[in-house]
Amino acid sequence: MDTAPTDAPYRDASRPIDERVADLISLMTLDEKIAQLGGVFPNNLVAGGALDTEKAAQVLRDGIGHVSHVSAVSALPPAGLAAFVNEIQRHLVEKTRLGIPAVVHGESCAGFTAVGATCFPQAIGLASTWEPELIEEMTTAIRAQMKAVGVRHTLAPVLDIARDARWGRCEETYGEDPYLASRIGVAYVRGLQGDRLDEGVVCTGKHFLGYGASEGGMNWAPTHITNREMREVYAAPFLAAIQEAQLASVMNSYSEIDGVPVGASREILTDLLRDEMGFDGTVISDYFTVPTLQSYHNITGDRTEAAARALEAGIDLEVPALNCYRMLGEALESGRIEMATVDAAVERVLQQKFELGLFETPYVDAEAAEPAFDTADDRKLARKIAQQSIVLLRNEGGLLPLSKEVGAIAVIGPCADSVRLLQGDYHWPTHAEVMFGRIAEDGDDADDAEAPAMGAIASRDGAAPNLAEMFVPHVTLLEGVKAAVSAGTEVLYARGCGVVDDDTSGIAAAADTAKRADVAIVAVGTRSGLVAGSTSGESSDRTDLRLTGAQRELVAAVVATGTPTVVVLINGGILAIPDVAESVPTIVEAWVPGEEGGNAIADVLFGDANPSGRLPVSLPRTVGQMPLFYNHKPSGGRTNWRTDYVDSPATPLYPFGHGLSYTSFDYADVTLSAEEVSADGSISVSCRVTNGGERSGDEVIQLYVHDLVASCSRPVKQLAGFKRIHLAAGESAEVTFDVDMSQLAFWNPEMEYVVEPGDVEVMIGASSEDIRSRKTFRIAGEQRTLRMIDIVPTVVTVER
Repeated sequence: MDTAPTDAPYRDASRPIDERVADLISLMTLDEKIAQLGGVFPNNLVAGGALDTEKAAQVLRDGIGHVSHVSAVSALPPAGLAAFVNEIQRHLVEKTRLGIPAVVHGESCAGFTAVGATCFPQAIGLASTWEPELIEEMTTAIRAQMKAVGVRHTLAPVLDIARDARWGRCEETYGEDPYLASRIGVAYVRGLQGDRLDEGVVCTGKHFLGYGASEGGMNWAPTHITNREMREVYAAPFLAAIQEAQLASVMNSYSEIDGVPVGASREILTDLLRDEMGFDGTVISDYFTVPTLQSYHNITGDRTEAAARALEAGIDLEVPALNCYRMLGEALESGRIEMATVDAAVERVLQQKFELGLFETPYVDAEAAEPAFDTADDRKLARKIAQQSIVLLRNEGGLLPLSKEVGAIAVIGPCADSVRLLQGDYHWPTHAEVMFGRIAEDGDDADDAEAPAMGAIASRDGAAPNLAEMFVPHVTLLEGVKAAVSAGTEVLYARGCGVVDDDTSGIAAAADTAKRADVAIVAVGTRSGLVAGSTSGESSDRTDLRLTGAQRELVAAVVATGTPTVVVLINGGILAIPDVAESVPTIVEAWVPGEEGGNAIADVLFGDANPSGRLPVSLPRTVGQMPLFYNHKPSGGRTNWRTDYVDSPATPLYPFGHGLSYTSFDYADVTLSAEEVSADGSISVSCRVTNGGERSGDEVIQLYVHDLVASCSRPVKQLAGFKRIHLAAGESAEVTFDVDMSQLAFWNPEMEYVVEPGDVEVMIGASSEDIRSRKTFRIAGEQRTLRMIDIVPTVVTVER
């Protein structure tokens, strides 16, 4: 093997990265360059659960760009996973000509998808906290776990805007609003990437662009959005993450826009992403994107053309494995693409490897991996986030908080004592179902489990894993209730029915259980996942947003007993629950809360934590309202001239930003720092908030703006700032929002990005509908033209 000299400039860590990259590229053969533009599934490198040197020598002979999703295709514990990653890196460093280490990537939407990793709440729950600082704390913990096993690139966060609850991946998003998604997304990236990439994990913003706005709410379906909406709504969270947190990677959307699949769209992946939005990192394909240009979208006749179109569009890396990009040599030979295009992509891939410090530190300390996983502090944080994500939707009659001294409590429902149903589709256990087969629990419904989709690395000895035994410790709702109540309280349990099937045979027994109790807690919801039998998650799209199976009948039977009832929704999907809301005065939305979910829900039910989550989406009354969102245009949100549908109100069942508390908060009138401001200026908006109740609690103060007259129609209101604050009973705080006028920029009829002069209404409240105070100011002077990268986020200060 003709290896590069040990004193080659690219090996010298003291040299600038651009010099090292240029030197390394100058030494590379075409095959070595192409190898850097793709990934490999690690199960193609193993035999008997260990690295197979003969396979590795063949598959990795020219090196490789990425090793794909090693944690999810293995059942290895942290130390074993770290050792396996080290074996791959050692082969690349010592057994290939140039010794280029790989980037090992994984997933971390709601925690690192690996055995033993902390299962934090699913993304929709993270957004429900409305507390970016808490999310940054979470991703700092995730970073430690990923780095401990050598995984230095994550395919997260999901920055899609979700306005159609039929789409199964809504649970992976931060909801319907671009500003809220931006703030949570920026915090997510900051925690994982850190201040420098050599100390962090590369984040991937996905899916660029408009993926969640799919036709009919169907996964991978075409997206029908305009250039204006694309930029103002769907690009906004990506732009914030790029400009404020230096997002280092972006993943394409599977869908097409105006007839061109995004994976082949230079207009989207280069002109918009790089030229307009200032992105300078790597663009990584969503899994199997490039071959789908031929096999799914039918815009190319062969793999060579698919590779050429994807590379020219701006996709630097084909993952999970080199497929079409293997044909780049043919595309070069025929003149279909130029070497400069290949070199530009290779340069970006290598640049990131140097920034990560992989050439200097390709290995990790395997013995130190286990202590980094799911620490006591991680579990404490998971519980805190879950607490703050829980939304009290309804509490008519003040049933909550419950007394811990109650004589008997019935805990009922398919989600009441299920570890599996605490998982979102991108938690490790549910992700692993794709590799190893469906996870079943006692009484689990649906016999339609499908065979594993892929071969996988089971263990060092190749034995099939028992996935149910590989969950980190989880606390179900039943367990949380038992731990919370007094020694004298009797806790009764009945499953009643399943999530999916229509079997009602257990409902009568559940109703009898409720009759024996002073209070009933009914836990119902969805089964989030990626395999058959899932009712939410990737590719589990729906036309009916109501509770599935016999769950509605179960709720009705318990309510009919007359026992005071709390319905707890444990679900990834965005449910339409008017039938539940009409019959049950007390409803709690817990989303998919992860490993500490049972404790967190019990904390809220019994008043140890005051509910403080706020909806990041509008909850619909019916599927017929889709898509549904609060910041619609003046002509939206109603049917002219009657306003409502014939068979339903046009308004949401619960609005964006909604969430109740066990205390009350009073808002003083809004004050403005000026009545007029220039288009390149800013304004301070202040409001005094007082806890007027008898309990301490958190309030989320929400600032909305409305451009009253503009050259293009503008939303009836749009979120421009928010702040979660904790106030003791009787305590007050002055909350001030410093709003830069770039928050009011939009694309005018000439597609110029402008801030126009005119009147602006400012609204402060407790939700998008619960507005407590309004004021108006004027943008005076000349129109300002700006770039997308000129947007300045709102700064919030609190004085007590």
